[in-house]
Amino acid sequence: MKFEDLDKKMRAFETAHDICALPGVFLVARLDGRNFHRLTKETGRFAVPFDEVFRDYMVETVKHLMDCGFSVVYGYTESDEISLLFAAQENSFARKYRKFNSILAGEAAAKFTSILGSPAAFDCRLIELPNLDLTLDYFRWRMSDAHRNALNAHCYWRLRAENFSPKEADSRLKGLSKAEKNELLFSLGLNFNCLPLWQKRGLGLYWQTVTKDGFNPLTGLSTSAQRRQIKVDNELPMKAEYDAFLRGLIENQPN
Repeated sequence: MKFEDLDKKMRAFETAHDICALPGVFLVARLDGRNFHRLTKETGRFAVPFDEVFRDYMVETVKHLMDCGFSVVYGYTESDEISLLFAAQENSFARKYRKFNSILAGEAAAKFTSILGSPAAFDCRLIELPNLDLTLDYFRWRMSDAHRNALNAHCYWRLRAENFSPKEADSRLKGLSKAEKNELLFSLGLNFNCLPLWQKRGLGLYWQTVTKDGFNPLTGLSTSAQRRQIKVDNELPMKAEYDAFLRGLIENQPN
């Protein structure tokens, strides 16, 4: 069989289950670190429940994903997860799921591994959101998840510091309301409201245009140029203010 005929025959099997994101919908990718709970324990490098070095590793990974060939309007990270909102005009690889998922997971793993110095892996899934309101809801959902996880993590590790076993700490927290967990933390010497916002809300990354000053040695004149760079925001607003902030990023993205 000629190569061309064999190639056509086998390509049909390779692409039989290709799924492409619909045009015109908002497209978000969510990546999660694979077995990061075990990874962070095995490296022995990171403090619990939050570590600034680990946070910075995640931020650098998001920056890489935002500048690796896709058009990303907004990146968000909390704990070991990343969410990327793509520009409306993003049409790379005809919006094929398998391409987005495999490339983004591979890029994230490569970047994080290079920083960490140990193998790390991510999984990735694409989410299609049919309108702007649901897209805003998605990111509010992830922020709410960050807040819940932060409260639970601080409660758990404060109890562990009080010589509770893992099982005892889990049992002590079971069934407690949000208010009760805040009261528990306060009784153990920690005011949850005073924690850094990035721990409770996650971090946002987005593009900004900045003016860079320079000097032309040939003319002896000062120069300036506009450049795009990624801003890391570790004090994100909440609720309606967060909606307005995201809406502005989305509606003002370049065509």
